Amino acid sequence: MPATLWQRLLRGVYACVMYAMVPAILYHLVWRGLRDRNYFRRWSERFGWYGVAPLPPSIWIHAVSVGEVIAVAPLVDALRARHPDALVLVTTATPTGAAQVAARWKGEVVHLYLPCDLRGAVRRFLAHARPRIGVVMETEIWPNLYLEMRRAEVPLLLVNARLSQRSLNGYLPVRPLIRMALGCVDEIAAQSEADAQRFVRAGAPAQRVRVIGNIKYDLRVPDGLDALARERRAAWGATRPVWIAASTHEGEESFVIDAHARLRERFPGLLLLWAPRHPARFPFAIAACRQRGWRTGARSARAMADADTDCFVIDSLGELLGYYATADVAFVGGSVQAIGGHNVLEPAALGVPSVVGPHTANFTEATALLRDAGALLQAGDADGVTRALADLLADPARSRAMGAAARALVERERGALTRTLARVEAWLPVRA
Repeated sequence: MPATLWQRLLRGVYACVMYAMVPAILYHLVWRGLRDRNYFRRWSERFGWYGVAPLPPSIWIHAVSVGEVIAVAPLVDALRARHPDALVLVTTATPTGAAQVAARWKGEVVHLYLPCDLRGAVRRFLAHARPRIGVVMETEIWPNLYLEMRRAEVPLLLVNARLSQRSLNGYLPVRPLIRMALGCVDEIAAQSEADAQRFVRAGAPAQRVRVIGNIKYDLRVPDGLDALARERRAAWGATRPVWIAASTHEGEESFVIDAHARLRERFPGLLLLWAPRHPARFPFAIAACRQRGWRTGARSARAMADADTDCFVIDSLGELLGYYATADVAFVGGSVQAIGGHNVLEPAALGVPSVVGPHTANFTEATALLRDAGALLQAGDADGVTRALADLLADPARSRAMGAAARALVERERGALTRTLARVEAWLPVRA
């Protein structure tokens, strides 16, 4: 059977499966909307309907959610500075990602939701967005989108690309489809050699894969953050021990409560800063703390904690760095549950030692580097995480040494942003 006929058959089967899944997609949006009302908004974009005139030709960047938006922000800023006349379009899949785009650029870039991977929706999106180039962050492989980008002859790059062994194993049953999609990518800028090898095993042409590094090491620490941290610590007591539970998920909330209760027995003045991953969980975190009888504040109600605060819930978006900077030690969530962990490089860049659980597939290399550098502790379960937090709170000298090692490692690994920008500009067509 000729390859082109096989590919048409394969894509036809995929198209049928995706259209059959439309009811499930709608159910998912409703289910998520019951937890976060923002999922009920802008549904037309999820299916490629816009009702307005097409955009001018754009530089299109896709970042699925909050973490990816934060990571790609320096690249977006660099492209805007170097191409001031170009329209930059950032797409996300989640309302929290959309909120991050709005908060960071305040309308200076265009935001849309990336539509479902239905052929018609993708074609309508491309007709509306008119991308000169597509830049997709990390591990978003959508066959119809990639094939339509090739059909439209628009360069497509996968940057800061990572592919865990677990994801690779998940792709194996549909490897011919994934190989066909990856064959449409003009260049894959992988985070590490291991990621590059897994992309090739998934079906990417080896000559299009290169190791660039992780742009999350190039996180820019905002000016004035140290002064803000000192101000906040002075408000709640400069000598109080402080830990932060960041990017936690629903299943980790009981762990945070239990850990804080145990840690308070040993450190009576201990302050918990708590930043749930999803806004829908903010009220639950506040209620859980208050149910324990702890004096609980929230970012939405007051600027900072004070000397009487036991728990302070960061019920806002885009402010996590400012609170990491105030903590003695950080727990990075998504790692006690089998989520895969979140960005351990954010506290590291601020010189804050971290503790994580066993599930760190999303940051395998960064976790290993920090652990080997003596900048991070990894525990096998929730109880081990609590013990590790207690050890660091009890030994400030060790915590400071780990924080210094973390900051040094981040500084050493910087540079991927410059290399990624060079690759994007190498593919960016010159506007006529």
